[in-house]
Amino acid sequence: MPTPLDFERMLRESSLRVTSPRMAVLSAVHEHPHADTESIIGAVRGSIGAVSHQAVYDVLKALTNAGLVRRIQPQGSVARYETRVGDNHHHVVCRSCEAIADVDCAIGHAPCLTASNDRGFTIEEAEVVYWGLCPDCSGADGS
Repeated sequence: MPTPLDFERMLRESSLRVTSPRMAVLSAVHEHPHADTESIIGAVRGSIGAVSHQAVYDVLKALTNAGLVRRIQPQGSVARYETRVGDNHHHVVCRSCEAIADVDCAIGHAPCLTASNDRGFTIEEAEVVYWGLCPDCSGADGS
């Protein structure tokens, strides 16, 4: 787990001011990968006390724009955030409980998939979401 000094360094290297809300949000996202905004707000309030919803939304936007967090939004789900950035990994999502886990690229180098026809685009990233049932839910339904 990164230390507060690590978080400060990350913010400064991204040309962001070091503030207690930014530190708390970055820490909360690191401690709770794939958390939604409401969960992050709860963790931040538990850490630094009163903070507005809008302040957390603004911090998440700034951290995402700076490349310190990644925003994902699997179909039918609210936005989620994670600090694992820059490696173009993918996700597996449980259709029942909506648990999300990281999945490394299956083969090759980023962007992990080669389009059959790139239509002239320079492809930088591929987004893959695997859907299924997590171990808890697949055991619960008798599968």
